[in-house]
Amino acid sequence: MSEKSIDKDELIHQLLTDRDRLFRENSRLRAALNVDPGSEKQNYQEQLATKDSIINRKEALLEEKNVRIAQLEKQVAYLSRQLYGGKAERYINPNPEARQLDLFEGACLLPGEKEAAIKAEQEIKAEKEARAKRMEKAKNTAVRKSLPENLERKVEHVYPEGYNQDEWELLDEKDPLYTEVLVKEPAKFYVLRTYRHKAIRKADHMIVTADCPTKPIAKSYASSSLLADLMVDKYVDHIPFYRQHKQFERLGVKIPEPTILGWFQQVSDLLMPLHFRLWELMKNTDYLQCDETTLPVVRNDKHKTVKGYIWLVRDPMSGRQYFYWDKGSRSGEVVLKLFAGYQGALQTDGYERYELLEGKKGIILLSCWAHARRKFTDAIKNDKERSESALEQIQLLYEIERQIKDQELSFKDAAALRKRLAYPIMVRFEKWLVTEHAKVIKGSPIETAILYTYKRFNKLSRYHLDGRYSIDNNGIENAARPVAVGCKNYLFCQNDDTAESTAIIYSFMGCCKASGVDFRTWMIYFLDHIHDYDMDYTMDIAELLPDKLKASGIL
Repeated sequence: MSEKSIDKDELIHQLLTDRDRLFRENSRLRAALNVDPGSEKQNYQEQLATKDSIINRKEALLEEKNVRIAQLEKQVAYLSRQLYGGKAERYINPNPEARQLDLFEGACLLPGEKEAAIKAEQEIKAEKEARAKRMEKAKNTAVRKSLPENLERKVEHVYPEGYNQDEWELLDEKDPLYTEVLVKEPAKFYVLRTYRHKAIRKADHMIVTADCPTKPIAKSYASSSLLADLMVDKYVDHIPFYRQHKQFERLGVKIPEPTILGWFQQVSDLLMPLHFRLWELMKNTDYLQCDETTLPVVRNDKHKTVKGYIWLVRDPMSGRQYFYWDKGSRSGEVVLKLFAGYQGALQTDGYERYELLEGKKGIILLSCWAHARRKFTDAIKNDKERSESALEQIQLLYEIERQIKDQELSFKDAAALRKRLAYPIMVRFEKWLVTEHAKVIKGSPIETAILYTYKRFNKLSRYHLDGRYSIDNNGIENAARPVAVGCKNYLFCQNDDTAESTAIIYSFMGCCKASGVDFRTWMIYFLDHIHDYDMDYTMDIAELLPDKLKASGIL
């Protein structure tokens, strides 16, 4: 046997010996640890499953945090716009050279519809460019306005230093140089004492005493001007009554706060019959707008302040406004009760309770394009291309409205222009909504915007049928702003009676603003003449409405 063969046999023997030794040591260790050899694989799989479960939980938590971060970023962006950004909702294309209509090429349009939409778009943009040039020209010719001529002028003369009338001669005596400044004097109180004289007629010796002037509030020393100023300061200038009480003290007059609150309630009681008559006249029209906004009120039974809702109805033709309080409710019962017997068009936002009126005979519901536009504005970060494409189409509709306003078109001509330009745009837009809805992610902001608009598209498009109808509800939303501003100052209403009185005051304040009548002037006239209607029931109290008094030349 060779040396090489011996070395190989010894190596094999050594390897077998080491294998046996390692096997015995491994067995001894397993016995010491009491580990089942068959369970190692199972333990390993359990560890993997546990690790996968932890990873899945972490991924779910991470996704939840991402969603929450996105929500907070949206809130921060909204609040930043409210604090520092512009409040206008009009869409301005950040890149006007880029074509936003690429997505509309896929809509299932008939050849005639496509051509009509393109032609309408070209005409709208041409008019927009022409209007921009006119506005730029007018801007360059703007001049500074002088102080109103109806203000009292007090004159003072300033002469050169060392001027003496005997030694100097004025060179500009007929046409001197002058400057004007606006001066304000503080308000003041005074007492009007009225003597009622008594006389005897010599012919028949009849004694006659002068009648006592009628007061707005019986057995009260409050004049019409004082009561009117209380209402103006609170509801126009948003100064709560307790602050007015402090102002009166600084002027040397102490009027207890309960007395001021009592006057406020009595003034609203005097206004209530005219408030009812106002709503009767508005319900007899055939086109109204409606909205609701929050008004906090104290609930004594709950011992806290709760969020109530005050309703606002506006007549776009006359500008009349009617605020309504129904214990702060926002339910569908209020909608049905408020518009019971109404026949005509009603324009609202997307609040679903208005849908209860859809089937009512004689009522046509109109929706608001501004609310649809907001949905697409909110979806820009989610789907920039689709959102901007939709916003540009909506903006074309608004360009038509600006053209109507600039040219001061009649209602008939406005309807004809909308039919020619707005209708083809809306046809294309509706079919685009159907096409793109199948391509977007379910539950995404862009899908929410598309669904919101498509479900209301029949109500959104009806405005083109009548030149009186507005494209949106912005007019009534602007009318509701005093309520929001007021709540930031007087914070809440003490009870339902106060909230109802607040609704009455806001109604006539809005009517005055729409009629171009000073609210204080109207309030003084109303308080001075309301008792003329106490006994003569042939008189119509509607004669005291601001627009009627202005039309008759009284105000």
